[in-house]
Amino acid sequence: MDGLIRMDTDKTGGVGWLLRPASWPVRAAAAAVLVAAVLEVYRRSHSGGMDNAFVVRAARSFLDGGSPYADKRFLYLPSAVLAAVPEALLPDRVLRAVVPVGVAGLVLGGWWCSLRIFGVWAGSRLAVLGAGGLAYFAPFRNLLLLGNWTAVSVAALPLALLLVVRARWVAAGAVIGAAVAVKPMLVPFALLFVFAGRWRALAVAVAIPAAGSVAAALAIPHPGYFFTRTVPFLLRGQDPFAGLYDASLGAVLPRLGVPRGLALAFAMAVAAVGVWCAWRRWRRADDTPMRVVETGTMLMLSAFLVSRPSFDHYVLVVLLPLLASVVVPGSAARTPWFWIALIPQIPVIDWPYVTPLTRRAFKDAAMFCGLAAVLAWRCAVPLPPVRLRRASPAGPPLRPQEPDGLTSRTQTPGGLEKTGPPGP
Repeated sequence: MDGLIRMDTDKTGGVGWLLRPASWPVRAAAAAVLVAAVLEVYRRSHSGGMDNAFVVRAARSFLDGGSPYADKRFLYLPSAVLAAVPEALLPDRVLRAVVPVGVAGLVLGGWWCSLRIFGVWAGSRLAVLGAGGLAYFAPFRNLLLLGNWTAVSVAALPLALLLVVRARWVAAGAVIGAAVAVKPMLVPFALLFVFAGRWRALAVAVAIPAAGSVAAALAIPHPGYFFTRTVPFLLRGQDPFAGLYDASLGAVLPRLGVPRGLALAFAMAVAAVGVWCAWRRWRRADDTPMRVVETGTMLMLSAFLVSRPSFDHYVLVVLLPLLASVVVPGSAARTPWFWIALIPQIPVIDWPYVTPLTRRAFKDAAMFCGLAAVLAWRCAVPLPPVRLRRASPAGPPLRPQEPDGLTSRTQTPGGLEKTGPPGP
């Protein structure tokens, strides 16, 4: 594709309205609802959320000379113990405030990176409405309340996608590796490096968590508990308490009467189809940011359908870049089915039979399956090429030389390669 890829607001309907600057009252309203969500979590939490508490307890056990894996609910790599030490040194009253603010900041950072993938200004209506809308989205509220370290992956995946779009593959590998060292959620994303033949990036992504885990294992007592206690606990889908909130197909289908073995086989088959769709999307070598975003998010959604466990807030990892792609004609976010899959996650709606918390996994599974189906169709079925012209009716003017990931690139068999000078 020659020249600068631009967004044609005259031909994309409401996108032109979304790209204009948000008014100060709208910005203030978005900030107010986000602050209210954080303050509500601060009021309800005692030490920064239940999930964060597991990691902090593990780190404190390590500092006291014990094994962090003595607690079966510490489910991360040994490198996460070292990452949690700074939190372990803080009193609970401080964690109570720091954790929800940090989680919200990581999610907003992921949203900003997602917007930059498509060259969208941070002061646009899309940016502000998307940030404010998070407060009305159940997975975001649950992530805040739990203080789950999934927030690191929510920020890391869009950042890695942005770096790949800018042809900075090794840096993207470093981001993925650092995120995996904290929580091994983004491991499936490494397949993108395999698809592209980016072996240095893959090596960096593997080396960072491996080195961190080896270093931590040398320091913590009984590191072998990770293999004898933690891994079996994960393979069983954790315990009955956590299993009620697990939205993976292997956990939800047995609750509907499907034999467990058949449910697992079906989940693995669906995930394999998703990986094939991601590979097919990558092989359709159009030199656009959508190629990277759709391939990466399809890989992650495929993993969420089969992994044990798979909780509702995992969707934020893929949702932010998909939402930002609404500015691109033909994107999954422009189909009504994409939004229909998200409707059950609006907290104010009470859905028959799935209102109790113990049945929430059914609507969470419906969300994951719906998003995966919409994105799989978009990946597997090519659309006619569309030349985009980005108009920035508001905000600072975009310079043609600005490295925003939307400049022309020289295509090579490995994928996005070199950033070239903008066209006329």
